[in-house]
Amino acid sequence: MEARFNYIANPFTGKLVKHFMAMGKVMKDSPLPAATQELVSLRVSQINGCAVCIDMHTKEAAHAGESSVRLNLVAAWREATVFTEAERAALELAEQGTRVADAAGGVSDEIWANAVKHYDEDQLGALVALIALMNMVNRLNVITQQPAGAYQPGQFA
Repeated sequence: MEARFNYIANPFTGKLVKHFMAMGKVMKDSPLPAATQELVSLRVSQINGCAVCIDMHTKEAAHAGESSVRLNLVAAWREATVFTEAERAALELAEQGTRVADAAGGVSDEIWANAVKHYDEDQLGALVALIALMNMVNRLNVITQQPAGAYQPGQFA
């Protein structure tokens, strides 16, 4: 598969990508646990069908020591016993935050209250921003058909 558009090489969209990368750096340095960031990024990307992001976040998580069992079970996290209650709350928020068009009213009060039980305000802010950022990047990649498989851990560090 060949990408429809190289938004990194284009002068206008190249500037945007630099800002997206800066946002990613802020996210990495946030108080939200790194494992939670990768699990949420992977789940949002699975829902959106963003192969290049699935490739990236699976490899980054594995490189950081995440187990293959947990990575393989992200898509079925509700039935899996390998995630903490906090991770489950983050994954549930990520799903509802990604599927806003499918859920009248967006994220339910119940899902938000569950996330609040596990994360402080800074972590919640980071979690919401990560969900929004991943949805934006996923859409860019899906629209332009960015190919997956060649990502190397740390490639964009």
